[in-house]
Amino acid sequence: MLIGLIDDDLKQIFRKNGMRAGDALILTKPIGTGILFAAHARLAAKGRWIEAALQSMVLSNRTGAQCLRGFGVTACTDLTGFGLLGHLVEMTRPSNVDAEIDLGVLPLLDGAQECVTAGMVSALQSANVRLRRAVRNQEAMVAHPRYPLIFDPQTAGGLLASVPSESAVDCVTALRALGYVHTAIIGRVLPAGEALEPLVLCG
Repeated sequence: MLIGLIDDDLKQIFRKNGMRAGDALILTKPIGTGILFAAHARLAAKGRWIEAALQSMVLSNRTGAQCLRGFGVTACTDLTGFGLLGHLVEMTRPSNVDAEIDLGVLPLLDGAQECVTAGMVSALQSANVRLRRAVRNQEAMVAHPRYPLIFDPQTAGGLLASVPSESAVDCVTALRALGYVHTAIIGRVLPAGEALEPLVLCG
Protein backbone atom coordinates (compact mmCIF):
# COMPACT_ATOMS: atom_id res chain seq x y z
CA MET A 1 0.00 0.00 0.00
CA LEU A 2 1.40 3.39 -1.04
CA ILE A 3 1.29 5.89 1.83
CA GLY A 4 3.47 8.68 0.48
CA LEU A 5 6.13 9.87 -1.92
CA ILE A 6 9.64 11.20 -1.29
CA ASP A 7 11.05 14.05 -3.35
CA ASP A 8 13.85 13.04 -5.69
CA ASP A 9 15.94 15.84 -4.18
CA LEU A 10 16.95 14.32 -0.84
CA LYS A 11 18.02 17.76 0.37
CA GLN A 12 14.34 18.65 0.57
CA ILE A 13 13.65 15.96 3.18
CA PHE A 14 13.54 16.88 6.85
CA ARG A 15 14.96 14.27 9.20
CA LYS A 16 14.74 13.86 12.95
CA ASN A 17 18.46 13.23 13.22
CA GLY A 18 21.05 15.82 12.33
CA MET A 19 20.86 18.09 15.38
CA ARG A 20 24.19 19.69 16.20
CA ALA A 21 25.55 20.97 19.49
CA GLY A 22 25.06 24.72 19.58
CA ASP A 23 21.85 24.68 17.54
CA ALA A 24 18.83 26.55 18.85
CA LEU A 25 15.52 24.71 19.33
CA ILE A 26 12.50 26.40 17.79
CA LEU A 27 8.82 25.56 18.32
CA THR A 28 6.35 27.08 15.85
CA LYS A 29 3.02 26.58 17.65
CA PRO A 30 1.89 26.71 21.28
CA ILE A 31 1.22 23.44 23.11
CA GLY A 32 -1.72 22.32 25.22
CA THR A 33 -4.32 20.78 22.88
CA GLY A 34 -4.52 17.51 24.82
CA ILE A 35 -5.12 19.25 28.13
CA LEU A 36 -7.63 21.72 26.69
CA PHE A 37 -9.78 19.09 25.02
CA ALA A 38 -9.67 16.94 28.14
CA ALA A 39 -11.04 19.96 30.00
CA HIS A 40 -13.59 20.54 27.23
CA ALA A 41 -14.87 16.98 27.67
CA ARG A 42 -15.50 17.82 31.33
CA LEU A 43 -17.25 21.07 30.35
CA ALA A 44 -14.47 22.91 32.16
CA ALA A 45 -12.87 24.81 29.27
CA LYS A 46 -13.84 28.29 28.20
CA GLY A 47 -15.15 28.64 24.67
CA ARG A 48 -12.46 31.13 23.71
CA TRP A 49 -9.77 28.65 24.79
CA ILE A 50 -11.15 25.96 22.51
CA GLU A 51 -11.61 28.40 19.64
CA ALA A 52 -7.99 29.51 19.91
CA ALA A 53 -6.83 25.89 20.05
CA LEU A 54 -8.79 25.08 16.89
CA GLN A 55 -7.32 28.08 15.11
CA SER A 56 -3.84 26.85 16.01
CA MET A 57 -4.63 23.33 14.86
CA VAL A 58 -5.84 24.37 11.40
CA LEU A 59 -2.73 26.46 10.76
CA SER A 60 -0.79 24.37 8.26
CA ASN A 61 2.85 23.48 8.92
CA ARG A 62 3.66 23.63 5.21
CA THR A 63 4.67 27.28 5.04
CA GLY A 64 6.56 26.98 8.31
CA ALA A 65 8.57 24.07 6.96
CA GLN A 66 9.48 26.04 3.85
CA CYS A 67 10.61 28.92 6.02
CA LEU A 68 12.77 26.70 8.22
CA ARG A 69 14.52 25.31 5.17
CA GLY A 70 15.67 28.81 4.30
CA PHE A 71 17.40 29.14 7.67
CA GLY A 72 19.46 25.96 7.49
CA VAL A 73 17.28 23.66 9.62
CA THR A 74 19.35 20.67 10.76
CA ALA A 75 16.53 18.46 12.11
CA CYS A 76 12.76 18.77 12.32
CA THR A 77 9.61 16.93 13.33
CA ASP A 78 5.98 17.78 14.00
CA LEU A 79 4.48 17.49 17.46
CA THR A 80 1.78 14.86 17.77
CA GLY A 81 0.71 12.31 20.37
CA PHE A 82 4.10 11.79 22.01
CA GLY A 83 4.20 15.39 23.19
CA LEU A 84 7.14 17.77 23.26
CA LEU A 85 9.32 15.52 25.42
CA GLY A 86 8.70 12.36 23.42
CA HIS A 87 9.46 13.98 20.10
CA LEU A 88 12.58 15.68 21.40
CA VAL A 89 13.90 12.33 22.66
CA GLU A 90 13.29 10.94 19.17
CA MET A 91 15.53 13.70 17.81
CA THR A 92 18.36 13.74 20.36
CA ARG A 93 19.16 10.05 20.48
CA PRO A 94 19.79 9.44 16.75
CA SER A 95 21.63 12.77 16.60
CA ASN A 96 23.91 11.74 19.51
CA VAL A 97 23.34 15.00 21.35
CA ASP A 98 21.67 16.26 24.52
CA ALA A 99 19.23 19.15 24.77
CA GLU A 100 18.07 21.79 27.25
CA ILE A 101 14.49 23.06 27.37
CA ASP A 102 13.51 26.32 29.09
CA LEU A 103 10.07 25.70 30.57
CA GLY A 104 9.64 29.40 31.24
CA VAL A 105 9.53 30.32 27.55
CA LEU A 106 7.36 27.48 26.21
CA PRO A 107 4.50 28.93 24.15
CA LEU A 108 1.20 27.74 25.62
CA LEU A 109 -2.35 27.84 24.30
CA ASP A 110 -4.68 30.07 26.27
CA GLY A 111 -6.14 28.16 29.18
CA ALA A 112 -3.65 25.28 29.10
CA GLN A 113 -1.87 26.37 32.26
CA GLU A 114 -5.12 26.97 34.11
CA CYS A 115 -6.39 23.51 33.18
CA VAL A 116 -3.24 21.66 34.17
CA THR A 117 -3.11 23.56 37.45
CA ALA A 118 -6.65 22.32 38.09
CA GLY A 119 -5.46 18.75 37.50
CA MET A 120 -7.02 18.18 34.10
CA VAL A 121 -4.84 16.23 31.66
CA SER A 122 -5.37 14.06 28.60
CA ALA A 123 -6.06 10.36 29.00
CA LEU A 124 -2.89 9.77 26.96
CA GLN A 125 -0.74 11.81 29.35
CA SER A 126 0.17 8.86 31.58
CA ALA A 127 1.75 6.97 28.69
CA ASN A 128 3.92 9.96 27.84
CA VAL A 129 4.94 10.55 31.46
CA ARG A 130 6.83 7.26 31.35
CA LEU A 131 9.43 9.11 29.32
CA ARG A 132 10.34 11.25 32.34
CA ARG A 133 13.32 8.94 32.73
CA ALA A 134 14.87 10.88 29.83
CA VAL A 135 15.00 14.04 31.98
CA ARG A 136 18.24 14.30 33.92
CA ASN A 137 16.98 16.74 36.55
CA GLN A 138 13.32 15.77 36.72
CA GLU A 139 13.25 15.62 40.52
CA ALA A 140 14.31 19.27 40.68
CA MET A 141 11.78 20.36 38.04
CA VAL A 142 8.75 18.19 38.74
CA ALA A 143 7.11 20.94 40.82
CA HIS A 144 7.41 23.51 38.03
CA PRO A 145 3.89 24.52 36.93
CA ARG A 146 4.73 23.89 33.29
CA TYR A 147 6.35 20.50 33.83
CA PRO A 148 3.18 18.47 33.00
CA LEU A 149 2.84 20.29 29.67
CA ILE A 150 5.95 18.70 28.17
CA PHE A 151 4.08 15.37 28.25
CA ASP A 152 0.84 16.71 26.75
CA PRO A 153 -0.13 14.87 23.55
CA GLN A 154 -0.73 17.26 20.69
CA THR A 155 -3.18 17.15 17.82
CA ALA A 156 -2.01 19.09 14.75
CA GLY A 157 0.85 20.56 16.73
CA GLY A 158 3.63 22.74 15.44
CA LEU A 159 7.11 22.00 14.18
CA LEU A 160 10.01 21.37 16.52
CA ALA A 161 13.25 22.22 14.75
CA SER A 162 16.92 22.78 15.38
CA VAL A 163 18.59 25.59 13.48
CA PRO A 164 22.05 27.14 13.67
CA SER A 165 22.11 29.55 16.61
CA GLU A 166 23.26 32.45 14.46
CA SER A 167 20.09 32.12 12.34
CA ALA A 168 17.61 31.49 15.14
CA VAL A 169 16.40 35.03 15.91
CA ASP A 170 15.90 35.88 12.24
CA CYS A 171 14.14 32.55 11.73
CA VAL A 172 11.69 33.28 14.56
CA THR A 173 10.99 36.74 13.14
CA ALA A 174 10.29 35.27 9.70
CA LEU A 175 7.99 32.56 11.08
CA ARG A 176 6.00 35.06 13.13
CA ALA A 177 5.57 37.24 10.04
CA LEU A 178 4.11 34.22 8.24
CA GLY A 179 1.42 33.76 10.88
CA TYR A 180 3.16 31.50 13.38
CA VAL A 181 2.87 34.25 15.96
CA HIS A 182 3.72 32.09 18.97
CA THR A 183 7.02 30.81 17.54
CA ALA A 184 9.75 30.78 20.18
CA ILE A 185 13.28 29.62 20.84
CA ILE A 186 12.62 27.08 23.60
CA GLY A 187 16.08 25.69 24.23
CA ARG A 188 19.37 24.60 22.80
CA VAL A 189 21.22 21.53 21.65
CA LEU A 190 24.10 20.39 23.85
CA PRO A 191 27.04 18.06 23.26
CA ALA A 192 26.31 14.52 24.38
CA GLY A 193 27.31 14.10 28.00
CA GLU A 194 28.13 11.05 30.06
CA ALA A 195 24.69 10.86 31.68
CA LEU A 196 22.17 8.41 30.26
CA GLU A 197 19.41 11.03 30.29
CA PRO A 198 19.65 13.30 27.22
CA LEU A 199 17.38 16.14 28.39
CA VAL A 200 17.81 18.93 30.92
CA LEU A 201 15.06 21.33 32.00
CA CYS A 202 15.46 24.89 33.22
CA GLY A 203 13.28 27.93 33.69
